[in-house]
Amino acid sequence: MSTSLHRDRAYARIRDLVMSGEFAPDEPLSERSLSDRLSLGRTPVREALSALARDGLLTIHPMRGTFVRQLSFDDLREIHELRLALEGMAAYLAATRGPTEGLERCAKDLRRVRSRAAIDVEEAQQIGWTFHDELFRATGNDRLVQAYDNLRAQSGLALQKMRQYSTERTRQAVNEHLEIYASVEAQDPDAAQQRMWRHLSSAFEARLKALGAVRPQTSAKGDHRS
Repeated sequence: MSTSLHRDRAYARIRDLVMSGEFAPDEPLSERSLSDRLSLGRTPVREALSALARDGLLTIHPMRGTFVRQLSFDDLREIHELRLALEGMAAYLAATRGPTEGLERCAKDLRRVRSRAAIDVEEAQQIGWTFHDELFRATGNDRLVQAYDNLRAQSGLALQKMRQYSTERTRQAVNEHLEIYASVEAQDPDAAQQRMWRHLSSAFEARLKALGAVRPQTSAKGDHRS
């Protein structure tokens, strides 16, 4: 196996471990232990850790070690703003083309979840993520899909601390996804984009509430304090 393939394999496997919540926030990621665990050399593991830090999933503290990144309010805000840009555009482009088979399957699954008296929060969340994935695939823009992939990973770090949305918010999100789908089906790009923006803004507020995140206060001079 070539050096680049070793590095890519290390990157993918360590990223999966990070996203699954395998590491505690205060647990340093050891090159040696990861190398043994993954049956890979320390060089590709070191390169993978550096790449994951560049992608915003890890933080390297000199003399202390490498840790899973803990997201601040500003991190969450920046992720939210970027999601508004990328996912708003994805909804717009998908609506210019119309629904794909993948989106149609998601809409069918969302309607099934909504029809039940008791909503399955975890199932609805998984279908929701799939809906967003399929929406990007429906754009026909590979570069947009690639940009979203890293953004989704960073969003996942915040979700690790959030065990579940409330039942009420989950049902609301299901309805929002179906409203976005309806705009895509009607090939109304402006409505799809606007509905995506409203959905993301509602999700952002719910996420802040669930995480107990505090908005920084703004002083008279415009300084932000956490």
